[in-house]
Amino acid sequence: MSLFDNTEFAFQAKSNKALKQAHFLFKMIGNPALTKLGGKVFNACPSLVNFPLVKPTIKKTIYSQFVGGETTSEAVKVAKELYQYGVSSILDYSVEGQTEEKDFDHVRDVMLDLVDLAKKNPSIPFVVFKPTALGRIELWEKIGNHSTLSEQEKSAWQNTQARFETICKKGFDLDVNIMIDAEETWMQDAADDLCDQMMMKYNRKRVVIWNTLQMYRHDRLAYLKKMFEKAENENYFLGFKIVRGAYMEKERARAEAKSYPSPIQPNKAASDHDYNESLKFIASNHQRFGLFAGSHNEESCELLINLMKENQIEPSNQNFWFGQLFGMSDNISFNLAHLHYNIAKYLPYGPIKEVMPYLLRRAQENTSVAGQTGRELGLIEKELKRRK
Repeated sequence: MSLFDNTEFAFQAKSNKALKQAHFLFKMIGNPALTKLGGKVFNACPSLVNFPLVKPTIKKTIYSQFVGGETTSEAVKVAKELYQYGVSSILDYSVEGQTEEKDFDHVRDVMLDLVDLAKKNPSIPFVVFKPTALGRIELWEKIGNHSTLSEQEKSAWQNTQARFETICKKGFDLDVNIMIDAEETWMQDAADDLCDQMMMKYNRKRVVIWNTLQMYRHDRLAYLKKMFEKAENENYFLGFKIVRGAYMEKERARAEAKSYPSPIQPNKAASDHDYNESLKFIASNHQRFGLFAGSHNEESCELLINLMKENQIEPSNQNFWFGQLFGMSDNISFNLAHLHYNIAKYLPYGPIKEVMPYLLRRAQENTSVAGQTGRELGLIEKELKRRK
């Protein structure tokens, strides 16, 4: 029997009604044709969510399963409910695709408010943001490519860096973890360099700033080891969220369209290998690292539990965290919490229209990951049967 098969713990936060609703939703998501159609319809007509009945239907189904609410206060309420069971939350203000300076300033201000909020709420151990929420993706790409910037772009980049550091500094001042999400490869070099600058500055005594590595990229394990050598030589701590990745189809399509080698691993086995190797490397050098293992893969989670035992890392060690997305893999999250490991759910929130790109990725992820939807359904059915 797997460590994560106990459905009584897994679904203790869900009522019978909520469990049946989740069962219906995962059945719908399990239909690839339906998921693909939904994505095409929304991409063609984003304003569809404002139509009568569409918004309330989305809010009661896929939105309520994967999103904490439309406002910060709604998300905090969900976070406090989860925390009753030992499961922390990372509030993720899931607004994407902004292009205006005023919008980037607004996201910065939201992040600063979230740092204050996290300081007062033990249920919220991290504040997270995407680099492109603070500056245009084209700008990040140009910086990564060392392209020449116009005067206007130079000013915009200075503003982007300032927003980035303002959030990191506030996290440092208030002793709140700041996590930076990874995005597409063509903008990531600039983000990595800025994250490293922030780690060198603010991770001198402990891990405050955490970057993200997507291990479906074939170069990330080598990057991890290179960063370790640098941090050892310059005496600062590294924080990394390790995930498999979230932009695979887009990355492959772009590489093919622009005729450059794909940055993605040749197959899932290679991604799994590098993911697990990164856990081993960090655990064996844990004095230098903070690790947030974001994974819905039960084998990887069990591996990390064993690595922590082998390397005498206590479950309560604040530099070691497990993480899953809200609405998915509750069997992993709640069973880990029951065993007193540090566990946090990624809890996105925001207006429905602006969170739709995130929701579509979640639906596609459940459809594309072999066995994910079936596993969710099987566990829900097992728990419904147990409750009878």
